[in-house]
Amino acid sequence: MPDRRELHANGYAMLRSAIGPDTVEALRAIFDANVLPSDQWPVPRGQDWRHAQLDLAPVVQATCRLPALLAVVGELIGERFFIAQAEGREPLPGGGHQQLHRDLSARRPGDMVNALVFLDDFAAHNGATRIIPGSHRPQPDAPPEDFNDESRAVHLQGRAGDILVFDVDLVHGGSLNASGARRRSMLISYRSEQLHATHLATTALRNVRMDTTERFAPTGNALATG
Repeated sequence: MPDRRELHANGYAMLRSAIGPDTVEALRAIFDANVLPSDQWPVPRGQDWRHAQLDLAPVVQATCRLPALLAVVGELIGERFFIAQAEGREPLPGGGHQQLHRDLSARRPGDMVNALVFLDDFAAHNGATRIIPGSHRPQPDAPPEDFNDESRAVHLQGRAGDILVFDVDLVHGGSLNASGARRRSMLISYRSEQLHATHLATTALRNVRMDTTERFAPTGNALATG
């Protein structure tokens, strides 16, 4: 398990081999069977990405509830939370580059957390996510973040079955899939229960079909404190 202090200092954790090969294969199959073209989503998606609507599949719902994953999410959010969304994403060959950005918390810093489940190996050549560690909590006197400055960004490379968990205020971005190798992932969004009403107001726009009424509580002592 990640160290609690490092988690809060860095704003993210990598859970290595969080899901096994059989689950990875099942999630890949569900991804490929449920790809929707951009114009079939309520709000059109980026043309250089492949998107899959997979939130109702039992193996997807089970992955969203992995105890180790929920422990990290609960530590970051710090109060009761819910699973808001799960969808598949993959940069197409020659696509996927994103400018560094923050997804932005809603009511307070830390009230939203994302998890990226790696369904293929992630490396710089096929669009691995870039992050700036510790950028989720800038100092009050710090200058505004220059999202064009890549000098502190690092590629988070990993293997299929790894999960990246991060505070949505962490500066991050997808990279160019230069090699064209597959880089499927499942993006899961977790939110403080205080955000549930506003979440419900936009589910149709985001094509969320899953039930989001279940609540989870921070486990308190599940992470290391070294």
